[in-house]
Amino acid sequence: MATNDGGLSLSQQRQRAAFWFIAPMLTALFCVAAWPLLRTIWFSLTDTTLSNLYGGQFIGFDNYLSLRILESGRWVWRGTLVDPAWWNAVWNTVRFAFVSVFFETVLGLIVALVLNAEFKGRGLVRAAILIPWAIPTIVSAKMWAWMLNDQFGILNDIMLNLGLISQKIAWTASTDTAMQAVLIVDIWKTTPFMALLILAGLQMVPRDIYEAAKIDGVNPVKVFFKITLPLIRPALMVAIIFRMLDALRIFDLVYVLTPNSAATKTMSVISRENMIDFDKFAYGAAQSTLLFAILAVFVAAYIWLGKVDLSGEGQK
Repeated sequence: MATNDGGLSLSQQRQRAAFWFIAPMLTALFCVAAWPLLRTIWFSLTDTTLSNLYGGQFIGFDNYLSLRILESGRWVWRGTLVDPAWWNAVWNTVRFAFVSVFFETVLGLIVALVLNAEFKGRGLVRAAILIPWAIPTIVSAKMWAWMLNDQFGILNDIMLNLGLISQKIAWTASTDTAMQAVLIVDIWKTTPFMALLILAGLQMVPRDIYEAAKIDGVNPVKVFFKITLPLIRPALMVAIIFRMLDALRIFDLVYVLTPNSAATKTMSVISRENMIDFDKFAYGAAQSTLLFAILAVFVAAYIWLGKVDLSGEGQK
């Protein structure tokens, strides 16, 4: 193996060069991600308040779980892990994530299959389908809030005229329909994103496979389940994991569309609420840390159980 004057092989030189190329990215990642995360974990172990960020004292895991003995002798458990509001937020987040990602994946797959077909004006349709995803989430939330309003919302008028409902519905104000409203808006907005990722996977499928299946007279449904779906599975799995991560940390859509609603309050919303609104900074930091832990466990389990190849080596 060839070496330079310093005794380094060509492979070692390439590894050293690669390290120096990614060093700035790693430094930036540490500054904007790793350091804030470490600070949040530290804050969760203290009694820090928003008005005194640098004067907090170490209290261990009391923000997560602690036992208090009252003067009456009664034992009381306190902390995030026994907080009903936190577990309600966890349930809301998990329910929102799985329902939204399921429908976005199914609808995104359908849209991607349509866009992958040959038809006149396909380029224009591909560009138009991305408009909901391109609109900022805050704008989408405010727009849908007007459309879903029970007094002057257009959706209520349409459904009344079609006879689908007998009276106007306060979609975002009622605890029975608030989560449905959030899901409708999120599915409308994010389905194009899933369609785009799945379409990229479909573009990698060789056309001659479909031609051979057509010549052999294979049923289109069988072609989809036996050829298309297995070949796009890697892209589909990666698309799902990216979307699931976004869904589990949903904040802006819920915060704008259904503010202060217990029926839709997510882990991100309740942690922000404690940190900023209630001046329970350390308590909110503990909830943020638990959110990160839940995300990490989910990703690890998903990659392991789904055998997701993130390296790309399986595509060689």
